Amino acid sequence: MTRAQLTDDEWEFIAPHLPIGDYGPYPERLRQQFEGVVWKFRTGSQWREMPREFGAW
Repeated sequence: MTRAQLTDDEWEFIAPHLPIGDYGPYPERLRQQFEGVVWKFRTGSQWREMPREFGAW
């Protein structure tokens, strides 16, 4: 687990506050996508450098 990945308790707190639209984000990938955004803003890196564990950029 990296610093950008959330614990289950943290995710349980955040998940109800995130919007789910008709066309995405997809609920089954929402946590992965959210953690990718957290990683991006914590590191300041380019999207292309995102680790594979967070999905395609």
